[in-house]
Amino acid sequence: MSGHSKWATIKHQKGAKDQKRAKVFAKLLRQVEVAAREGGGDLNSNATLRTMYTKARDQSVPIDTIERAIKRGSGELEGVRYEAVNYEGYAPNGVAVYVETLTDNRNRTGAEMRSIFTKLGGSLAEPGAVAWQFERKGVIVLPKKVSEDDLMEVVLEAGGDDVIDDGDTWRVTCEPSSLTAVRAALESANVAFDSAEAEMQPTTSVKLDTADAAKSVLRLIDALDDHDDVQNVSANFDIDDSILQTLEAV
Repeated sequence: MSGHSKWATIKHQKGAKDQKRAKVFAKLLRQVEVAAREGGGDLNSNATLRTMYTKARDQSVPIDTIERAIKRGSGELEGVRYEAVNYEGYAPNGVAVYVETLTDNRNRTGAEMRSIFTKLGGSLAEPGAVAWQFERKGVIVLPKKVSEDDLMEVVLEAGGDDVIDDGDTWRVTCEPSSLTAVRAALESANVAFDSAEAEMQPTTSVKLDTADAAKSVLRLIDALDDHDDVQNVSANFDIDDSILQTLEAV
């Protein structure tokens, strides 16, 4: 929800400062490789690959590195075979967590996911236990350099569903199939955005109203996000901006 989105923005900024580029690059290239394997290496005919290519370029991954990943995925170059495996569980305070991974060894990754959840006060759950609390959406985050009315005019015509006020940023949501069109509409209108990707958005939220509760949940989320196989982590917590600002200052 709003707190989750706010924290995602803080993490994005913090990640840039920390310069964790090698790990970010590796995760993005893994997504490119899987997309090429599943739909072929042609950007024009493989919409998923086109999206992953753009996402990698947004993070300044070199073009030749991306092209090698495409060749590995399409079989032109030898490479490791990855598969998508999702994990569901609970963080402290009953927060639902949905983890998306790409792994070359599901037994190893599963054991490591269980270990992270257990060590940090959470628990891994059976498939389907928390997935019903999320829905996949296209999500575009952008700074408030454009008015809500102007933004609505651009994104709704392109297939966007909603524009949400997240404090310092706007969050545009749409169906995953409309993400490319909405992104293109923003680019055509010269509206800059921070990120644009499909992700699992929570449909319910758990309010975390103390710094200790927030810390316990964010500690687990960060540990999961830091795992090499993990591509996306979604959770249904909501944290007041005042608490987030306190944690950000630490």
